[in-house]
Amino acid sequence: MSGAVRVLAPGKVNLYLAVGPVDVSGYHPLATVFQALDIADDVVARPASGLRLEMLGSSLPVGESNLAIRAARALAAHAGIEPRAAIEITKRIPVAGGMAGGSADAAGTLVALDALWGLATPGHELMEIAATLGADVPFILVGGTALGTRRGDLITPLEAAGDYAWVLITQDEGHSTPGAFRAFDAAAPPGLPQPEVGADFLAMIAVGDVAGVLRESRNDLAEICLANHAGARAAAAACEALGVPWIVSGSGPTIAALATGDPESLRGELAARLPGAICLIAHGPGPGARIV
Repeated sequence: MSGAVRVLAPGKVNLYLAVGPVDVSGYHPLATVFQALDIADDVVARPASGLRLEMLGSSLPVGESNLAIRAARALAAHAGIEPRAAIEITKRIPVAGGMAGGSADAAGTLVALDALWGLATPGHELMEIAATLGADVPFILVGGTALGTRRGDLITPLEAAGDYAWVLITQDEGHSTPGAFRAFDAAAPPGLPQPEVGADFLAMIAVGDVAGVLRESRNDLAEICLANHAGARAAAAACEALGVPWIVSGSGPTIAALATGDPESLRGELAARLPGAICLIAHGPGPGARIV
């Protein structure tokens, strides 16, 4: 493909996140239910003589540590070609918010460059490349609602009904995912079982029992986030005061409040109670990374 390729790559929330004991490689087995949202980063790839990245709406570094650059190099290495592209990413997913913003950029870059370079990489190979970049990246390729096992990177799409309207309460100060897992390890009891998502929870997802899903939602990193992030605690308290169901997104600090009525009205109420926080409306489930 000779012209520009534009991809929308969604953020996510975890409707369920169970964490198992750390293994010898330093990773944790996970059992999680992902939901893709309609809040997405915009990834545009154009032909270029070399590889370069520009980030709009963010001060994230654009060098070799950026997941988009790593994704470009990984795809080029897989195809046996030189990575030549100009990548422009417009950030809309909160940074370090537990919503897979970096993973979305990696997934969006894989999709955009696969088209730009005319590779037609088989889907299972693209998923394998994605898994080398981060546990959330394969899900962002798939989207919708899905079960994530192993390190969260083994994706099984789920039958899912119902619509979820969220108000995402984001913070200027992020929360470290590696730090959250270290704190989890320090507090974990001996003999921690392998994680799983129960059949009853998956059944509620399938029939669209949104209230039941929020009631039975689990996040083993939520208490760690709330203990260490004042902004997340304040957001959770505001939801409790309004009687609004809420979850911590991933390792936080984003709080996802479920709008059971008009989401714009809830957004206004939460924003009034939380000066300084950013409140965004999002809906799920949405599609995975896709060319537009």
